[in-house]
Amino acid sequence: MTDRRFAPLTPLALVLAFAVAGCGRSEKEQLAADYCPQPFQVQDAQTLTRFAPGSGHDPRNVMFEAGLLDSAASCSLGKRQMNVDLVLRIAVSPGPAVSRGVTSVPYFVRVLDGSGRIVQGQEFNADFELTLSGGRRGSKEELSLTLPFEKPSDTVNYRIAVGLKPTPEELEYNRRNAGR
Repeated sequence: MTDRRFAPLTPLALVLAFAVAGCGRSEKEQLAADYCPQPFQVQDAQTLTRFAPGSGHDPRNVMFEAGLLDSAASCSLGKRQMNVDLVLRIAVSPGPAVSRGVTSVPYFVRVLDGSGRIVQGQEFNADFELTLSGGRRGSKEELSLTLPFEKPSDTVNYRIAVGLKPTPEELEYNRRNAGR
């Protein structure tokens, strides 16, 4: 039994359904999305507190505090390679001992294979102009990576590690103060 009130809308609904179905991802785009390795933040490298050189860990000696807020990746497939567009968001707040000029916050990106071995890695700096009265600043860091493969599903073994790059002393400080 057909409800006559909706009968005239049926052809229109079919046209719209086919139009929407045509707007979906191509097979190549779907493969890139399915196998795109998403970055993970290294636990002890999500924050960084930098103290003035030669000073102790007194709060008055903090030059800046930085945090890795977020990271994400989107991918596209090339010929035998996956192109990864990586975005990291970093925030930094000046401390009482902030110095004039550009403040560089070091960070890293590491591509790991299925066994955890680093197959690609690089270090970068996010630069900020900080002042004592300037408040918190943020940056959006955009990077491009190329991951080779024989077939797209090979990229399922890649993992992307990201984090701020503290010195050994700053890393120890992070670990001691993680529960604050």
